[in-house]
Amino acid sequence: MAHYLMCRPTHFDVTYTINPWMDPARGADPARAVKQWEALRAVHLSLGHTVELIEPEPGLPDMVFAANGATVVDGRVYGARFVHPERAAEGPAYEAWFRAHGYAEVRSPREVNEGEGDLLTLDDVILAGTGFRTTLAAHREAEDFLGRPVLSLRLVDPRFYHLDTALFTLGGDNICYYPGAFATESLALLRERFPKAVEAAEADAVEFGLNAVCDGEHVVLTAAATDLARTLEAEGYQPVPVDLTELHKAGGGPKCCTLELRP
Repeated sequence: MAHYLMCRPTHFDVTYTINPWMDPARGADPARAVKQWEALRAVHLSLGHTVELIEPEPGLPDMVFAANGATVVDGRVYGARFVHPERAAEGPAYEAWFRAHGYAEVRSPREVNEGEGDLLTLDDVILAGTGFRTTLAAHREAEDFLGRPVLSLRLVDPRFYHLDTALFTLGGDNICYYPGAFATESLALLRERFPKAVEAAEADAVEFGLNAVCDGEHVVLTAAATDLARTLEAEGYQPVPVDLTELHKAGGGPKCCTLELRP
């Protein structure tokens, strides 16, 4: 069973624009966001997973997206350093939580990276996104600290500004992804390394269908990604749909809200 860290969207809102999904004029409904987030947390618990909570901080409306707060591999915590000043304080807040909860190896990054937003861990490799947020230098820093090889992938569609909006892991040795999010050379790398990968259509990708959480058997994904859910079911997985439409307004889905703590 998996071990997750989540952050209740107590202070969630859309008050600035740092990705194509955010529109302050449209705003958000914080109460509805909390209700949807609680349902996601309940799903994780119902599947037998452990969910820890970090206290949300006022003035950090995107802190709910816990996956961006760090990358945890073999008990080592590689912290986040955000590219946008609006989110800069989230990195130290997450690092403080890990130190307070007994994690001995916590690295404050020198390079810009946005945690599991761009660093996705499989059994023998870390897939790392670049192009919009996390830098190539951060890929090397993560590889050195986390002790696993890193495969760099270049994102080219601003709608999919983090790797976890375009790709998720199916257990420890396979993936599901949207090909249109990647540069030609990166797409070739994915197809060579993961010949049995599940490829998603654009219609499901723009519904945050690739921002999903898989425990090797169940796939927690946005309810609107219906075609992808059917494809995954045909591949032997159990789709678990959730409604996070309020959090979509800030560019996030189930994975964005879920940071995996790998012991």
